[in-house]
Amino acid sequence: MLQSWCANVNVQIKRLNPDARIIQTINSKVGLQQVVGTGAFDFDKAAQAPGWLQELNGEHVPETEEYGISSFIFRARRPFHPERLMDFVVSDMSTVIRSKGFCWLATRNDQMGVWSQAGGSYTQGPGGAWWAATPAAEWPEDPEEAACVREDFEGPYGDRRQELVFIGMGMDASQLRGRLTNALLTDKEMAAGPASWAALEDSFPEWLLEGAEEGEDG
Repeated sequence: MLQSWCANVNVQIKRLNPDARIIQTINSKVGLQQVVGTGAFDFDKAAQAPGWLQELNGEHVPETEEYGISSFIFRARRPFHPERLMDFVVSDMSTVIRSKGFCWLATRNDQMGVWSQAGGSYTQGPGGAWWAATPAAEWPEDPEEAACVREDFEGPYGDRRQELVFIGMGMDASQLRGRLTNALLTDKEMAAGPASWAALEDSFPEWLLEGAEEGEDG
């Protein structure tokens, strides 16, 4: 039983961070040299290739399915209705271990939202302006970089979109996808346009850029 439980935990850790070094121990007996000053942590690597990002890139780890751990990506090209998304966020997501990505909120049309959830903890914050809402003068000057930006453009709203990865145990991906889809604007709401979206009720906290509060206080 213990061996099976340990294997399950190992799989969950590898799903969240495939490059993590796992040290198995009894009664927390671990040599200090194994955990202190190892130099094993590479911030750039961790930031660029965590499990959720690998999932976005299609680098699937099928062996985790043996333990009921699975993942799915939710993509959409229309914004979330804030209150319907709030209903999703506060509902039962006990089967979701981790979700991360970026989102498009109807009431904050020009700002990318950064989505991060781990267990019962959920945060949503600013990720900067969408490129579609960024003045051309502020775009990359390098032609290749600008072309790379345009690759994400589609339809009248440019690069605005939902792109979220969910990792969980015993998840009903179809049901979760359906609930997320129901949180998107309806065809009628989409047709009303951004000016109408701005008036929708929005219970999410204000998105403040890092250091904004300090700057306002002087």
